[in-house]
Amino acid sequence: MAPDIAFYFDPVCPFAWMTSKWIRTVQAQRDYTVDWRFISLRLLNAHVDYDAHFPPEYEAGHTAGLRLLRAAASIRGEHGPEPIGPLYTALGHAIFDSHTGSYLVDDTDLRGTADFLDPILTDLGLPSHHVDALDDTSLDTLIQAETDEALALTGRDVGTPIIQFQPPEGVAFFGPVISRLPSDEDATRLWDHVIGLASFPGFAELKRSLREKPQLVAFGVADDQVGVAEDWHAGSRRTDE
Repeated sequence: MAPDIAFYFDPVCPFAWMTSKWIRTVQAQRDYTVDWRFISLRLLNAHVDYDAHFPPEYEAGHTAGLRLLRAAASIRGEHGPEPIGPLYTALGHAIFDSHTGSYLVDDTDLRGTADFLDPILTDLGLPSHHVDALDDTSLDTLIQAETDEALALTGRDVGTPIIQFQPPEGVAFFGPVISRLPSDEDATRLWDHVIGLASFPGFAELKRSLREKPQLVAFGVADDQVGVAEDWHAGSRRTDE
């Protein structure tokens, strides 16, 4: 049976992580099934001159994301898709919800190392040999194919995450890019609005460039200040921006 949602993620993308937390809230309330799939920012930007287009740490970070996706591909190949959701959750918590500061040491992003991944595998009860996949470039073919699969749904001028509702024929879109987690009540309201808008055949884009940084511990937001956005549905006025 096809899943209700296909969610394409790169584990080092903070906006994908925030959106995934929202999707898990929607999943719980609507009893949806989610297929957690791969899209690599490093492969997506393979044609880009990183020195000219990105801050210095981005290339190492995107490479770390690709390395973690190799491990995820190895796990899925051996154990099926079921561990990928818990794996993404564990990676996201470790990267964004329990760490502040840079992971970059001597041009290496520690998120792409065995020292980072191995304790996560242990906590999930997954074999430690999957750390070997971090260096297995043969898995890039599969990750590239899944990245291309995601981009075929939306067009190429996008990032992560990409979501498809009711695959393989259902509506797909990049984002939504959110900086705060909606409340449980607002989570499904936001979902219905997004699906309604994206389902209109003539819809192409809705965007604003003004945004706050993701409200995550990794971005210096104190743990006791990380919360959900105030109710926005009762009126058009936002009080938190």
